[in-house]
Amino acid sequence: MSKYVNKNNEVYEGEMDLNVLRHTASHIMAQAIKRLFPQAKLAIGPFIENGFYYDIDVEPKIVEADLEKIEAEMKKIIKENIRIEGFTLPRQEAIKLMEERGEPYKVELINDLPDDEDISFFRQGEFIDLCTGPHMLYTKAVKVFKLMNITGAYWKGDEKNKMLQRIYATAFDSKEGLEKYLEELEEAKQRDHRKIGKDLELFMTHELVGSGLPMYLPNGSTIRRLLERYIVDKEVAMGYKHVYTPSLANVALYKTSGHWDHYKDDMFPVMEMGQEAMVLRPMNCPHHMLIYKNKLRSYRDLPIRIGEIAHDFRYESSGSVCGLERVREMCQNDAHLFVRPDQIKEEFGKVVELILAVYKDFGFKDYSFRLSLRDKNDKEKYFDDDKMWEDAESQLREILVELGVDFYEAEGEAAFYGPKLDVQLKSAVGHDVTVSTCQLDFLLPQRFELEYVGEDGEKHRPVVIHRAILGTIDRFMCFLIEETKGAFPLWLSPVQVKILTIADRHNDYADKLAEKLERSGIRVEVDEREEKMGYKIREAQLQKIPYMIVVGDKELEEEKVSVRTRESRELVSMSQNEFIEKIKEEAKIPSNM
Repeated sequence: MSKYVNKNNEVYEGEMDLNVLRHTASHIMAQAIKRLFPQAKLAIGPFIENGFYYDIDVEPKIVEADLEKIEAEMKKIIKENIRIEGFTLPRQEAIKLMEERGEPYKVELINDLPDDEDISFFRQGEFIDLCTGPHMLYTKAVKVFKLMNITGAYWKGDEKNKMLQRIYATAFDSKEGLEKYLEELEEAKQRDHRKIGKDLELFMTHELVGSGLPMYLPNGSTIRRLLERYIVDKEVAMGYKHVYTPSLANVALYKTSGHWDHYKDDMFPVMEMGQEAMVLRPMNCPHHMLIYKNKLRSYRDLPIRIGEIAHDFRYESSGSVCGLERVREMCQNDAHLFVRPDQIKEEFGKVVELILAVYKDFGFKDYSFRLSLRDKNDKEKYFDDDKMWEDAESQLREILVELGVDFYEAEGEAAFYGPKLDVQLKSAVGHDVTVSTCQLDFLLPQRFELEYVGEDGEKHRPVVIHRAILGTIDRFMCFLIEETKGAFPLWLSPVQVKILTIADRHNDYADKLAEKLERSGIRVEVDEREEKMGYKIREAQLQKIPYMIVVGDKELEEEKVSVRTRESRELVSMSQNEFIEKIKEEAKIPSNM
C-alpha cells in the first residue's frame, strides 16, 4: 500500500496510483528547476497519459544538456525524503503568497478560479505550488523517473500568449515499467509515419508551401489513388451517387447551415471578391444539402446517398499540424444519406456494415464504438434545441442497441448539429484514432428547408445521416503507414515488383520482362545499376518492395524468374506466366475479391 496526502493535509493509504506518483514527480521536477534556475517562473505541471510535464518561463532558456542537471537535482530531493503537506488559503492571501514568490502565472490561475473558493497548495521543503492534489506523502516515493525532452508551448494553449518551455518526463513504480515504456517509445519512433513517409518517398512538406500542407510524391499518390478507388467502388456497389462540389463557397452558405456561428474560428479568413464574401470550405454537407434541394423529391426516391471525395480546409495552428495526421487541407471520404424517418435504422445499419466490411478488408481488429453526445451545458458549441437533441440522442442510442453494437458514451464529443457514432481504432503506437463516423442530423434539413412528397401527397422533412468510412484519406494513410511500418499489402504497394539485374547483359531481358508485367497491370521497376546484388536486395527491402526478381544467366537462358519476398531470403524459380498469375491474384483490391 502507498501513503498519500490531500489538500487538507489528511494522510490516507491506497493502491499505487501512477497518476498521483507522476503529479508528485512534476512537483519534484519544478522544485529542482527552481533550485537550479531561481529566476524561473512556473506555469502548470499536470500528469498526462504515460507521464507528466511542466511549463516554465525562464531566461536564458533551458537546453537539452540541462536535463541531466535537473535529473541529478531531482534525485537529491528524493533522497532528502521531504514530507509533502497540503494546505489552503483564502483567495487574497493565496494571491499575496504567489506574488511574494514571484509567480505571475500562478496569480493568473488563481484569478481564474471561483471567487468563493479557498485556494489549495502543497509544500515540500522550501517549495510551494498551487495544486489541488493529492500527492504522495514523501518525495522518496518517486523512485523511477526520466526526463524526456523540451518543447515549446503557448501559455494556456493560445498562440497569442507567450511561448513557454515545456519539459516532458515520465515516472513509474518500477524499473521494469520504465524499460517497457521506453521500448514502446522506440517502437513508436520506428513507426513514425513522418520518418517512413520520407524514407519511402510518400510525401513531403516545404516551408514555401506552408505548415500542414503535405505534397504527395508519386509513391504516396499511388496509395492515395488506390484508396480512393477502393472506397468509391464499395460505395457505388451500395447505391451511392458521387458528385464533385467546389472547395470555395459564399459565407452565406455557412450562415444558412449554422457552421458560421459554430465553426468560423476554425475556418480560413474570408476573401472579399467584388460583392461576394468567399471562404474555403471546412466541410461538404452544406453543398450536398443544396444538391438534394436541386429538384423535387418523392418518398419513392429515398434513400438518396450522395458521396464525394472532397477537399476541405481547416485552420489548424502551426504547432498542432503533424505530417498527414493533422493537416490544413484534407481529403474527405464523405457522404450524406437523405432518408425518411422509417429508413433511419436500416440505413444506419448499412453504414455500420460498411465500416465493418472495410475494417475486415484491412485486417483491423482493435477498435471500439463511441456514442458521442453533446454537453448539455455548452450552449455555444451545440445548437440550442433541447428537444431535438434528446430525440436524436435517444433514437441513435436505440438504433445501436437494436443493431447489437457494443458501444460506450462520451459527453461533449458530438457534432454541433447532432449526436454521432465514432469508431475508435487503436493504432500500432497505442493511440486512439477516430477514423469512421456516422452522424444523425435533424437540424440541417430544417435550416435548408429540405422536403420530399410523401405517400399522402403532403410535404415532409427528410433526416440526414452524415458518414465517413475512411475519414480523411490523409489520416487514414497515416494510420496505415504506422500500422504496416510501410510494408503495405501487395495491392497498395506503390511498387509491387523490383527486377534486379546481376550484369549488363541481363538488362534487355529485364526490360522486356518489366514491359510484360506492366501490360498485366503490375507496378514494376528495374534496377540495372552496376552495384553488388546484396546491396540491391538490401535497398529493395528497405523500400519495402513486396517482390524482387533476380535476373542472371540462368534466368536468361531458361526464360524464368527467380523470386524472393521482402520477408524471405529464399529464391524460388518459376515461369514468367506463373509469377504474373500469382501477383495478379494476390494483388486484387479487397472489394473486388
